[in-house]
Amino acid sequence: MTFETLRTALADVVAIPVTPFTAAGDLDTDAHRTLLRRLIDGGVRTLTPNGNTGEFYALTPEERFRVTELTIEEAGENAAVLVGVGHDVPTAVAAARHARASGAPMLMVHQPVHPYVSEDGWVDYHRAIAEAVPELGIVPYIRNPQLSGVRLAELGDACPNVVGVKYAVPDAARFAGFARDAGLERFVWVAGLAEPYAPSYFAGGATGFTSGLVNVCPALSLEMLSALRAGDYQGAMKVWERIRRFEELRAANGSADNVTVVKEALASLGLCRRDIRPPSRELPVSARAEVAAIAAGWRT
Repeated sequence: MTFETLRTALADVVAIPVTPFTAAGDLDTDAHRTLLRRLIDGGVRTLTPNGNTGEFYALTPEERFRVTELTIEEAGENAAVLVGVGHDVPTAVAAARHARASGAPMLMVHQPVHPYVSEDGWVDYHRAIAEAVPELGIVPYIRNPQLSGVRLAELGDACPNVVGVKYAVPDAARFAGFARDAGLERFVWVAGLAEPYAPSYFAGGATGFTSGLVNVCPALSLEMLSALRAGDYQGAMKVWERIRRFEELRAANGSADNVTVVKEALASLGLCRRDIRPPSRELPVSARAEVAAIAAGWRT
């Protein structure tokens, strides 16, 4: 894929697949393949293995490699793959090189979790990864409200393969300013807080959005994208209203159940187990019926 092709792939619903587990706690590769095929058959064309909805930080390095390989195998020629990498620089570079060897065309670089992140250090971190795999498109995942757009522009000048940005600071006005300071046309802007923020971020210049909900109902996410592409914000907000409660449950208590609610919905549909790894938790029994009802309602 060319960088221009990758830009097109990012201006879309960027799905973050879940990582299903067996009763023994291992990767459930059969269920994983089934869920990936369901996304692709549902019209999804961009997949992010090892994203936060995929429990990136709860997977071992070997498991992250396997998730990457499974996703690339199932995607084939039908979807672009944006592999999540992170942790320390050597670990991230090793994952980047593995993704390249496996056939992935681009990487999403998780926001550094180090407690002391400087703007200079942020640029150096991403530059080290981007320069290690210059053939791959690079997409920084920005969750830090302190980072300035000027520093992203600096990274883009140094690394032509930085093609897009997953912006996940919950402030639409800040996003609009950040994108313009960094270069609105230089990067593809992906609304990194999914469907709840997609309409407001599209108004500020985003052309794609991430989604965990898409695991449950691809048609809803694609319907919102279609409306946003057409400038039909009223239509997009009708979808927003349908998914509102589901996303409120995911966002409650500092997003404690962000992945849990998605897996619970999938379990209610018989698509995978609800098992999840610490520090997340399974949804309490008392809350499961509401999630199941929402998921069932989307099928009608």
